[in-house]
This record gives sequence, C-alpha cells and structure tokens, in this order.
Amino acid sequence: MGVVNVTPDSFSDGGRFLAADVALEQALTLAREGASVIDIGGESTRPGSETVPLDTELQRVLPVVEALAARVGVPISVDTMKAEVARRTLAAGATMVNDVSALRFDEEMVDVVAESGCPVCLMHMKGQPKTMQDDPRYDDVVDEVLAFLEERVAFAVAHGVREEQIMVDPGIGFGKTGAHNLALLDSLGRFCSLGRPVVLGASRKRFLGTILGAEPSGRVIGSVATTVIGYLAGAHVFRVHDVK
Repeated sequence: MGVVNVTPDSFSDGGRFLAADVALEQALTLAREGASVIDIGGESTRPGSETVPLDTELQRVLPVVEALAARVGVPISVDTMKAEVARRTLAAGATMVNDVSALRFDEEMVDVVAESGCPVCLMHMKGQPKTMQDDPRYDDVVDEVLAFLEERVAFAVAHGVREEQIMVDPGIGFGKTGAHNLALLDSLGRFCSLGRPVVLGASRKRFLGTILGAEPSGRVIGSVATTVIGYLAGAHVFRVHDVK
C-alpha cells in the first residue's frame, strides 16, 4: 500500500504533495513501482496534529482520487475519519476506507462502509492525534490493542459490515511509546488470530528514527526491516512511503 499525503503537515513528507498534480504524479509513480493499493490522505494524523475542516479535506483528496481513478486500475484507499469524505471519494472512484479511528470519530462512517460494501481498515489509536503521544500507558499493550480490535470488528459486523470487508491495524506509533511499538511488532502474529488481514504501518515512524538516529527520509532501512518482520509474522498489507 503506497502512501500519498495530500497535506501540508504530515510527519514524513508534509507539503511535498499538497498540489493535486504533484500528488497524482506521486501516486502514479507508486503504482508503477508495484503498489497494490494507493492510500490517499488529506488530513495529517501525526502526533500533535489538529483535525481539518471537512471542506479542506475534500478539496485536497477529491481531485486526486478522481484523476487517479481515471488513470490506473490500482485500488484506491482513502485515509479518512470523516463519513462524508469517504462517501464522496468512494463515489469518485476510491474503493477502500482506511479509518485510523476504527469507526469511532464519525458515527455515520460505519453506515457508509456497510452500504458501499467497500473494504475498511480498522486501526487502534489511543486518544486523539493531538494528544496521543502525551505519556501513553498500558497494562499490557498487546492484550489491550488486541481486545480493542476484536471489539471494533464486532461493532462493525453488528452494524451491517461484512466480516470479509474488514482489515485490522495495531496502529504502530499511534498512542504508543517506542517500547510499545516493539512489543506489538514482536507479537504481531497474535493479531492474525482475529481472522482478518493484518495491516502494518510502520514506515518512517518516529520510533525508527529514535533507533536509527535518522530523520524520516533516512529511515528506509528501518521501514524495510519492520516490513520483513511483519511479513514473517503473517501480516498481509504493508503501508509504506517507499514502494521500491
């Protein structure tokens, strides 16, 4: 899954792809390099980020989704917590929703997903992006994240989403310390017990920078290593900034 952030403030590439034509070219490049899915996001969820208005998010992602859908046959995922963004982009050619709030932020999102029948990724996040890295604590991070995802899958199914539509993501870097992230990677195989495809999004994350002493652009080796770890543990989808 190749990532294109159409934002001014994403942690890894904020501002590089804010212009629709530049974002489109990056998406096409990722598709040529072998991405099986292109994930388009118009709202940064980096630590400390603020929610953006609906109109702003739509202005960022809708033109890119429309243009990309007309150019490639690669499935398009939209990274959003807002039901209206999901609704509009699905109508424009997107085929999947990647919701970092796991259907909690917008109560209408579960209905959009159920009615469209599209795949959806449910991710664990402790708190909200603005404050999620303010001293996150767990008694047992693996058990708690696993229980959360199990509950969100049950919630989605109870509201009309078919189980086969659902993917799960333990949310590396979303309300976790470096130690929490490493514990999740070490126990990633346990998430396969949920019976749903596991998505791993560790690409360029801050904990890799801490380990490597590198800025986001210098974390490719760490991103590759976590992808290999995830693959060996049974993860199915790898959300990355560098496909090739």
